[in-house]
Amino acid sequence: MYFTDRTDAGRRLAARLNHLKGQDLVVVGLPRGGVPVAAQIAEALGAPLDVCLVRKLGVPFQPELAMGAIGEEGVRVVNEPVVRGMGVTDRDLAAVEEHERGVLEQRARRYRGERQPARYEGRTVLVVDDGLATGSTALAACRIARARGASRIVLAVPVAPHDWSARLGGEADEGVCLHTPRQFHAIGEFYADFGQTSDEEVIACLEHNRVAHATSDAPPAAGSASSEHDSLPYDRSVPYDRSVRIPAGGAALDGRLTVPRGAPGVVLFAHGSGSSRKSPRNRFVATGLNRAGLGTLLFDLLTEAEAVNRDNVFDTALLARRLTQATEWLREQPDTQGMEFGYFGASTGAAAALWAAAEPAADVTAVVSRGGRPDLAGPRLPEVKAPTLLIVGGRDHLVLDLNRQAAARLSCEHQLAIVPGATHLFEEPGTLESVTELATDWFSGHLA
Repeated sequence: MYFTDRTDAGRRLAARLNHLKGQDLVVVGLPRGGVPVAAQIAEALGAPLDVCLVRKLGVPFQPELAMGAIGEEGVRVVNEPVVRGMGVTDRDLAAVEEHERGVLEQRARRYRGERQPARYEGRTVLVVDDGLATGSTALAACRIARARGASRIVLAVPVAPHDWSARLGGEADEGVCLHTPRQFHAIGEFYADFGQTSDEEVIACLEHNRVAHATSDAPPAAGSASSEHDSLPYDRSVPYDRSVRIPAGGAALDGRLTVPRGAPGVVLFAHGSGSSRKSPRNRFVATGLNRAGLGTLLFDLLTEAEAVNRDNVFDTALLARRLTQATEWLREQPDTQGMEFGYFGASTGAAAALWAAAEPAADVTAVVSRGGRPDLAGPRLPEVKAPTLLIVGGRDHLVLDLNRQAAARLSCEHQLAIVPGATHLFEEPGTLESVTELATDWFSGHLA
């Protein structure tokens, strides 16, 4: 395996694209799998993120094999050798194309809503996917970018066959690929985790980037590099979105602090084991809270070195201490002084949130647990004073039972909300939106 997951692939690919930083650039991800890769690159390069809507035309009896692709702007690519070699008729091709055109239009409405595509005219367009196999979708994406007036097109993928550049026929002005193995059967064989990317994750990546660029004129984060304006009082009428580093007992924790204009409070996110501040699900929820006018702090509870030790990942006391330290740091920042604070914990992170909220000196206003393991907070549960909402998937039977038991031990105001049809990760359509709505209502009601 070359990559842990798409996030890892995006980070490593971003390091090879540093020469594009500072250009008039838009990063374009191919949904769905290419978007989380592109999101890491857009963040590293400080560029806006968009999607290029392309649909693979799969061979009817072997859909993973592309016989072509269609895309926005009426772009259509047909791989004639595959069509002939697989015996695909014109009627078969037309049926597949009609179906995929419908999916394309549906995805466009879901991902963009009423917003128009990003401006391509006169800009460098960086097209990104999670890998390249036949090259049909990448070829279509490059043609879309050219049709929209891109002055230069760069195609970047983590992995592709050794002859990948020849498959593009010069459609891209520059190509960047980290690995080009001669033995290539499928993109997924080069990832340890190649699970399907959900629509919710795509939307979360787009919304997070949009919020960041909408607030690009905000003042610098506390703890970031100083400027001539550091002595001025913070203006809370101005939105705020910056990367931050949080001191925590000799460690420095990376995070992202977003404070919408006039926010009454900030929600700190405690992610689950194996996740990070860049968790697409947590970012999806955070974006929903930002839209409702609430601030969010997404941060890593462990440093990269600490996370290597799996014992740390499940050390609830350590994670709760880091959450408390981040809260204390936040209270001292000029942009968040006097605000109310809440905790949003996912999976094992929910145990850390409840543990921290049970501390005698804790001054947290509300707690929300998503698919949490409150049982790991053990005897601390009766000491929690903050109003607590436990959100569990209706099909997550084991965790649902654990949450029911935990709810019986809570003495504070609390509710158990069950999302019908949802499993542990809330991957089913519409379930993460339900989580976001529940969390938004809970925090808005208590933090305000």
